Amino acid sequence: MTDVRSAEPVAEVPATPGAGTEAARAGRGAGLRAGAGAVLLPAVGLLVALAAWWLTARLELVHPAALPPPGDVLTAFVDKPARMLEHTWDTLLEIVIGFALSAAAGVLIGLSLASSRTVERMFTPLLVAINAVPKITLGPLLVVAFGWGQTPILTMVFLLCFFPIVLSTATGLTTTPADLAELVRSWNASRWQAFRKVRFPAALPQIFVGLKVAMPLAAIGAVIGEFQAGESGLGYVIVQYAGIGDTATAWAAIMLVALVSILLYSALVLAERIALPWVRETTSSR
Repeated sequence: MTDVRSAEPVAEVPATPGAGTEAARAGRGAGLRAGAGAVLLPAVGLLVALAAWWLTARLELVHPAALPPPGDVLTAFVDKPARMLEHTWDTLLEIVIGFALSAAAGVLIGLSLASSRTVERMFTPLLVAINAVPKITLGPLLVVAFGWGQTPILTMVFLLCFFPIVLSTATGLTTTPADLAELVRSWNASRWQAFRKVRFPAALPQIFVGLKVAMPLAAIGAVIGEFQAGESGLGYVIVQYAGIGDTATAWAAIMLVALVSILLYSALVLAERIALPWVRETTSSR
């Protein structure tokens, strides 16, 4: 018999020199390409949209009174930048304050629905009914109830935003992964410990989905509120200048609303990446 100990040792394959360096370089290259794509691709999309807008106005597929060329819209902003930025600031404050109020209330209501099946059955139909009401129909009633100014506008923002946040919070808290729930039970953790250590962190990705859905709705709510009760803001500008036939200025205000929405949504996405660094590591990407 051949002694196993006397067998010749298997030669070790030497590591390829520079393999770690090449891997790191490849990782940095992939990161740079991803960063460049995050900037260039939206810019290309914007240029395509502007080209389509210019072509539509050039061919007069839409009446120029309703859709002026992009150059006219830019000129309308350049002619009165201070006034437009002042109204933009007013709308921005209304969006941020209304969104913050709806986020706080929505998370709390979602927690209540997730904590008790009785509460969920009692109030879910009511929440669905409130969400189903066209909010623009409530504008005149809000003016009657609260008068002119920011209060009815913030109420409109709140009404448009809170339902997606409630739904996402309740869904996230009631769909904790089974393995995590079993792990908590095996530790004999208290209900508060289970919520703080497992259920709420596991629900955060779903909560951020609701927040990202609600953010553009906050801008819509602010503009609708300014249509009805505003004394300033971009919605007020749209109504005033469209009413006198200056649609270029009205479209400049519309573009500023879109820009504010994009910036706020991007800030929310960045906050999600900072607050939930593990999500990108544990989920698949396209």
